[in-house]
Amino acid sequence: MNIVILDGYTLNPGDLDWLPLEKIGRLKVYERTAVDDVVERAIDAEIVLTNKTKITGDAIKALPRLKYIGELATGFDNVDIKAAKERNIPVCNVPGYSSSSVAQLTAALMLELIYKTGRRSDEAKGGAWVNSKDFCYGHAGLFELQGKTMALIGLGQIGSAVAKLAMAFGMRVIASVRNPAKYNMEGINFVSREECFSAADFVSLHCPLTDDTRQMVNASLISIMKPSAYIINTARGALINEKDLADALNSSRIAGAALDVLSTEPPSADNPVFNAANCIITPHIAWATKEARTRLLNESIKNIEAFLKGEERNVVNLKI
Repeated sequence: MNIVILDGYTLNPGDLDWLPLEKIGRLKVYERTAVDDVVERAIDAEIVLTNKTKITGDAIKALPRLKYIGELATGFDNVDIKAAKERNIPVCNVPGYSSSSVAQLTAALMLELIYKTGRRSDEAKGGAWVNSKDFCYGHAGLFELQGKTMALIGLGQIGSAVAKLAMAFGMRVIASVRNPAKYNMEGINFVSREECFSAADFVSLHCPLTDDTRQMVNASLISIMKPSAYIINTARGALINEKDLADALNSSRIAGAALDVLSTEPPSADNPVFNAANCIITPHIAWATKEARTRLLNESIKNIEAFLKGEERNVVNLKI
């Protein structure tokens, strides 16, 4: 059994062990693979694993030995799942592996928006505290989370984990979901998307990228937010119209934003959010704790083992 990993570096930059996969078959790991190189590198593979490298329909048709595609992530929009289905090739993802990690960064970004700890540390080390006339400075505008409103757009495993953290801070939690009836989480009020944005002190995005949600955070929706409100995005960059967000930040229409994801990654240097006021940007790190990456690798292996036994596990395409 030939196994090829197209872009192994992000999952395993050197602190995890590929040995369990090597026990399953002959393993070849590429740190990164361009789309045009997929067929050449995977030509002899029965099993192909990818994180973000695109596997197009043409590539699937050109890989005669391909029997299984493993998504080293939860999202699978980088794989042509319909083309895989036409050849009866299962595409398997790993849901839920990073819920705790993403929720953890969401909380960290929320606190950073309030306290600006990174900026204050740089200022203090740069002499601002030494030269201060008072024993403290930079404290104007600080506020407690208790009693504030957190609005969640989406309430899957990650959104639910964020809700628990928000409630631990004493926040009121509201959420917008497609079908509120299927959720049974005490302490959450379900409202419309518009009410989430108008009532929130913090809006945190945890929904998938679909035709309905693409660029849903735009000038129109931002216009109904409180001027004191913040947006946090640890989901998908394309949920936000980045120019509209930058314009809102630069005009003080809202108080700030924290983004772990952008519409294109790596981003272009002229992305407007880079020069936006009160905007924190982290380079898509929410998922990447060692614990989450370990779960991702282990669950991916379990998916393959199930496939080899003729069982279905986390298959996303054969019943569409």
